[in-house]
Amino acid sequence: MADPDASLSGNELGDFLRARRAERDPHEAGFPDDGRLRRVPGLRREELAHLAHVSVDYVVRLEQGRTRRGSRAVLDALADALHLAPDERAYLFTLAEVAPGASTRPPGRSEVASRLRQLLDTMHDVPAMVLHRGMDVLAWNRAATALLTDFGALPPAERNLIRLTFLDADFRALYGDWPRAARECVAVLRMEAGRTPHDPALDVLIAELGARDPDFRTWWAEHQVRGPRQLTKTYVHPIAGELTLDVQQFTVDTHPDQFLVAYTAPPDSASQEALRFLLQWAGLSTQAG
Repeated sequence: MADPDASLSGNELGDFLRARRAERDPHEAGFPDDGRLRRVPGLRREELAHLAHVSVDYVVRLEQGRTRRGSRAVLDALADALHLAPDERAYLFTLAEVAPGASTRPPGRSEVASRLRQLLDTMHDVPAMVLHRGMDVLAWNRAATALLTDFGALPPAERNLIRLTFLDADFRALYGDWPRAARECVAVLRMEAGRTPHDPALDVLIAELGARDPDFRTWWAEHQVRGPRQLTKTYVHPIAGELTLDVQQFTVDTHPDQFLVAYTAPPDSASQEALRFLLQWAGLSTQAG
């Protein structure tokens, strides 16, 4: 089991580089077995330095937290050497404080515009919510309540999809593949924590999840990151049964820290029929078949 103190060490850049270095196959990177015992999996520091054309001392200083800043060219070279995915590359630049458009917004949660709330209320056939980038649920419609949970019955501090995924037994049971969904949550949270490293609400959430859930501690220490993207999730609902839904995410131009999430089913699918049944059961008007 990962050490929760180590996974929240404060040296996020060094921890991230070490985690990604450990995942890189030295043989695939062109380093044959030289007979030396590898004390840790993945690339050695000198091998990463060789691939990125930087000094070993520079890699050591980055990983030990003795320096955070680097030129864009050097960080690109490290990202290339580590075969970072686009989300991981963006996260590296954010941690090194050279990401384009790095957020300087103060901590806190913005209000949802009244017109956006009206839009949610008119989406009778589509479960939808407005989320903060930290996955706080700011607003929702009745269809989302029918599909997921009654957010209005929860204290505001507990209206967070990641917190519910890990700490609410009923919410957790909705997922057809909970480990996959939970790991995606951790990757999203890790990405947002990199963007806003001084957000007290995120710090409290990460600390609570680390203290209460061993899976969270293990996956948090892996330093996987993921930005918004189109998803498909399968739910096992106590009323409607199994539903496989597309999760659509839309940015809110007037509030860059918010996004609209809508859950839709493929046309003429069993999931569409199950969703229609659920919304009818909840007393919501639905379109004709």
